[in-house]
Amino acid sequence: FIMKRLTSIILAAIVFAIFLGVSLYNRIQTTDENVSAAWSEVVNQFQRRADLIPNLVSTVKGFAEHEKDVLTSVVEARSKATAIQVSADSLNDPALFEKFTQAQEQLSSALSRLLVTVERYPELKSNTNFLALQTQLEGTENRITVARKRYIDTIKDYNLMVRRFPGNLFGYDTKPNFSVSNEATIAKPPEITF
Repeated sequence: FIMKRLTSIILAAIVFAIFLGVSLYNRIQTTDENVSAAWSEVVNQFQRRADLIPNLVSTVKGFAEHEKDVLTSVVEARSKATAIQVSADSLNDPALFEKFTQAQEQLSSALSRLLVTVERYPELKSNTNFLALQTQLEGTENRITVARKRYIDTIKDYNLMVRRFPGNLFGYDTKPNFSVSNEATIAKPPEITF
């Protein structure tokens, strides 16, 4: 009788352990899919921004023909940013992720320079096409921020799950997160001179 009871307890423990293992495995898979979906949204918003740039450059070119350097830098940055494709499957490659992030930062920087240049052209700032494109670009930048935030939240959940016990027993690697390329720059307060 004791042997039968001990066998039942061991069998119940094994079944319980298998159930927990399967449950945790399924949660990791679900979270991994959430990471993929969040990343796809980030890429979608970056692509939306890239799609707006040719129209923006064409509109500015008509008004600011001698600003070729700024326009060229935007076009080149867009080309670099769209050339680097990071799918959800390749998120496990930190070097590729970093390259993608840097290309997007360069594009953001080039767009900022373009918009500063536009300040010198009041007739361009009042152009209906430019205003519409600028509004779409601002909206897209906000969407990028929201999509990145969702990705960061999702990646945090995933990385915690695969690093904690017992999730770390499955051997999954953490996925890269967005970071600031030069933290020293943003840590220093801006200098204001009058």
